[in-house]
Amino acid sequence: MNNLFDRKYIIQGLILLVCLILLGKLFYIQVFSDKYFLAANNNVLKRLYVYPARGVILDRNNKILAQNEPVYDLMVIPSQVKEIDTMLLCEIVGISKEDFIKNMRKARAQSNYRPTPFKKQLSVNIYAALQERLFLFPGFMVQSRSIRVYPDSLAGHMLGYVKEVDSNDINRSEGYYRPGDVIGKTGVERSYENVLRGQRGVINMLYDAKNVAQGSFQNGAFDTLAVNGEKLVSSIDKRIQELGEQLMKDKVGSIVAIEPSTGEVLAFVSSPGYNPNKMVGTAFGNSYMELFANPYRPSNIRPIQGLYSPGSAFKPLDALIALQNGVIDPNTTFYCPHYYKAGNRIVKCEHFDGSVNLRYGIAKSCNTYFCNIFAKLITRNGMKNQRSTYETWQEQVRKFGVGDVLGIDVPFEKSGKLYREADYNKDHGKRWGYTTIISLAIGQGEMNTTPLQMANIMAIIANRGYYIRPHLIKAIGDKKLIRKIYTEKHYAGIDARHFEPVIDGMQDCVNSAHGTAIESRIPGILMCGKTGTVQNSRGKNHSVFIGFAPRDNPKIAIA
Repeated sequence: MNNLFDRKYIIQGLILLVCLILLGKLFYIQVFSDKYFLAANNNVLKRLYVYPARGVILDRNNKILAQNEPVYDLMVIPSQVKEIDTMLLCEIVGISKEDFIKNMRKARAQSNYRPTPFKKQLSVNIYAALQERLFLFPGFMVQSRSIRVYPDSLAGHMLGYVKEVDSNDINRSEGYYRPGDVIGKTGVERSYENVLRGQRGVINMLYDAKNVAQGSFQNGAFDTLAVNGEKLVSSIDKRIQELGEQLMKDKVGSIVAIEPSTGEVLAFVSSPGYNPNKMVGTAFGNSYMELFANPYRPSNIRPIQGLYSPGSAFKPLDALIALQNGVIDPNTTFYCPHYYKAGNRIVKCEHFDGSVNLRYGIAKSCNTYFCNIFAKLITRNGMKNQRSTYETWQEQVRKFGVGDVLGIDVPFEKSGKLYREADYNKDHGKRWGYTTIISLAIGQGEMNTTPLQMANIMAIIANRGYYIRPHLIKAIGDKKLIRKIYTEKHYAGIDARHFEPVIDGMQDCVNSAHGTAIESRIPGILMCGKTGTVQNSRGKNHSVFIGFAPRDNPKIAIA
């Protein structure tokens, strides 16, 4: 009797278990699995990506520098392409049969089972005509996205450009980027890529056997929304940038302007420049080749890559170091006989100035005065210790940002050049001293700087001793965030009291009759500045102007 009773419950338990398994399978099929649903209705499930709008870039006054406009790409999943009217598709899209074959081959090489770009940037008219007949072309779909537009074609080197990802970009992104995506390659488009790009969304779309969209699978339960990129507020003043680009038209060089109190870059001009709109979409390939074929190298980001000897523009810095080390005071004078003799080397001076003090020496740019300063600096610890004293001097110069990258928030910045003691030892052994390197006294020799570094030196003098790392983005997103490194002060190691005598000379340089920059004077604005001219063995001499204004509470420093 007990055996019969046990057998009864075992059978009931087995029946209940089978029922539960069947119910679970049915629930899975209806709720979680699209396999049976799709097969039963002869449907196809396609994953469509929704591309977010890239973050806009504004100038400091909220004027648009970079925005987006919608475009449409024809995508293809090669494995789903059946027999279609190839000629009709070519006619609608505006390509040849040879282009069709080439595009299909390229798509298959990227992926046979995932949506891959077939024809990019369809016009609105082509898009409309294609949408009406898309059901005739299984495996093809249209995907909307946006491309960059630069309304005023300004600041191409600062903004940079975006480009379609390559295999290296895809591999480095750990699955984020897909074929056809774009990524910032230069400028702030590159350095703020993670902020600007946003987050891609996904729509799981059902298509019937005729390639007609039937709606989102499971009413969008498994879709994800696209999240637009964050906006960037740049430090650039569009008016100053535009003026700078106009001034540099048909010239080779750079203008950099900085707000001394914040380190915000007001203008970032590189000439010759390029129209950033030509670096977008289908025009990119030809424009890119033209850029690199141009002998004047418009691809060179001169504010951070142009390397120039500062020439006489270096003299205020040298004067500050001399004052700090006590080898001169504001009243120290040297006699200028129209030259300076360092051993068997002769450094010419453009003037015959007689007895010269610091203020006049800066305003008149007397080479003899600054050669004397440099000699006293390097020999102050004795003739036998010149090399080690030079090492101390160059470390003091580096505190002004010379010879090292400043760390601006765009890539590919160059450090410039400033020899260390070891570099001279390599060239000359231990047989060198101030006479060997006397050209450094006037900003030449084994020294070159970028325009950004020169503008930053002016910011240091304008601030009477410190700078904030130059940067091009002052606010990120609606929260107006800024990276901490662009808020910290860096001190040059010069006592504040030493700046006024040097600034006196720079004021006279622009505002007195004997100043070398008298033609730069602006009525009503007390500007302080310094000129520089450097011989160029490969062409015309380089000309440099650095300055800041007004003298008190300066608003702008420039190179």
